[in-house]
Amino acid sequence: MPQRRVRRAIFPAAGLGTRFLPITKAQPKEMLPLVDKPTIQYGVEEAIAAGIEQVIMVTGGGKRAIVDHFDRSLDLEFYLRERDRADLLQILAEVDALSDRVDLNYVQQRQPLGLGHAVWTARRLVEGEACAVLLADDVILGTVPVLKQLIDAHVETGATVLAVRRVAPDEVSRYGIVATGVRNGRLHEVLDTVEKPPLKEAPSDLAIFGRYVLTPEVLTALDSTDPGAGREIQLTDAIKSTIAGGRVVAVEFEGEYYDTGTIAGYLKSNLALALQRDDLREEMLAVIRELVSSAEVRA
Repeated sequence: MPQRRVRRAIFPAAGLGTRFLPITKAQPKEMLPLVDKPTIQYGVEEAIAAGIEQVIMVTGGGKRAIVDHFDRSLDLEFYLRERDRADLLQILAEVDALSDRVDLNYVQQRQPLGLGHAVWTARRLVEGEACAVLLADDVILGTVPVLKQLIDAHVETGATVLAVRRVAPDEVSRYGIVATGVRNGRLHEVLDTVEKPPLKEAPSDLAIFGRYVLTPEVLTALDSTDPGAGREIQLTDAIKSTIAGGRVVAVEFEGEYYDTGTIAGYLKSNLALALQRDDLREEMLAVIRELVSSAEVRA
């Protein structure tokens, strides 16, 4: 049986974050906080929990904050130690421990040519093995990490694996949608993918979310994938080109999904996660009641 371990995960983090301007002019969108952690840290923690050994960050200009976050800050540690802030030192230690549990590597995407190009940029570090891809915008939390669910499906099938979830009719045109064949529980055979179709042309309501396990054939396909939508090299185009010659499957994942890719989704995600915290729930509920009451008065 061929080797089906998935040891490496690619994090495309070179996007310009234009939806969040002006804050993303100098701050990477991947470093925007969800409560008290940057969004990209949730993804790194998920990768570690799924058994990933090496994280490859594909970055661009102005992304130094990502590197600094996962590195030690000796000056800050000294400052906190001098003031006996053991509680805050413990928080720093938990972040530092992430880089002890996984190897972190960085490669630069020199041109913003799309998600497919970002993944292709990391090809030499993947070394011809199956690899995972995680999009930091999609924060998915659950008992079993979503990436672990995909890796288990890859080990079982040897296929490229997509994370999918059913979406409402008015959301179909926002996502890549899969056409499916044989189904085995939450595992679907993928027959085709359609990028952001009108509802009437959509082959299903199963939308692709930001988790993938890619076979080496997809990385090879990216070598010759022409620019597609938005004049960018699309990962879904490369995956689609491999369907006929090999297996592509989709897993209806289990977990709570938080969309941080839009301003409204980002604000909702912060509120939802804050309400799950024992130390914040009551205070946040009081704030919500106050804001709703004030809005009703103004109305």
